[in-house]
Amino acid sequence: MSQQPTTLTAPRWKLGARATPYVFAFFMASIMAMLMCLVITAANAGINADFPARVLGAYQLAMPTAFCCVLAVRPLVVRLVALTVHPAR
Repeated sequence: MSQQPTTLTAPRWKLGARATPYVFAFFMASIMAMLMCLVITAANAGINADFPARVLGAYQLAMPTAFCCVLAVRPLVVRLVALTVHPAR
């Protein structure tokens, strides 16, 4: 009698579906705030040795602000998309 090899898979930790709007807002705000901080800091002060520190300083303010803004405008954006896109069939 041969033994079947067993595969062990690590359990995946995930949030519940109710957290979707907040997780979406967190990732959207994180990425967009970083991109905007990079571009605006480079445009305003140039890229030199203290560029990373200036970007991170701006990001400390921009990320929480962006997170709150994404949460606030999400309902409006959902309505605008519904008005301008045909629903899937």
